[in-house]
Amino acid sequence: MTKDLKSNALKVATAGLLIAIGVLIPLVSPLRLVLGPASYTLGSHIAIFVAMFISPGTALAVTMGTTVGFFLGGFPIIIVWRAASHIIFVALGLIYLSKIDKRALRGLRLRVFSLWIGIVHGLSEAAFVLLFFMGQFPAGQGPLWILAFIGAGSLLHSLIDFEAANIVRNVLYKAKLL
Repeated sequence: MTKDLKSNALKVATAGLLIAIGVLIPLVSPLRLVLGPASYTLGSHIAIFVAMFISPGTALAVTMGTTVGFFLGGFPIIIVWRAASHIIFVALGLIYLSKIDKRALRGLRLRVFSLWIGIVHGLSEAAFVLLFFMGQFPAGQGPLWILAFIGAGSLLHSLIDFEAANIVRNVLYKAKLL
């Protein structure tokens, strides 16, 4: 087997495993908070963040795969929409990562990257929820509620999951798997 074929096979297998992890965590995790269209399951973004450091194709496959997984898992359609919105922060993050040495991304620079994609993550989820409701908000859940609980909540959730993914990334680097 050629080196390129082995590398591609490893990326496909890794993407499949990360999709499985990304779908399984929201299904079985006891660390979950659901408040209407807002839902936060700690660890649910780890697979996507790790995939971003593997390759663009892996990251996009994991993002789409986890979205389909949420749909097939019977999650409310608003949650599926929020998962679909991840393609925005993933795509923007991949553009940035393509321009730098990913192994050098650490310390303050890593935290700024995490904050930046977390802000994009929160805003894109809030935008998708606002579009979903199209002005017909559930009682007590207007645009400010959506921005506060979806946008800010997703930002905080993103920051926590990114730190966990960074631990996984460092272990994979040390094991020479990335």
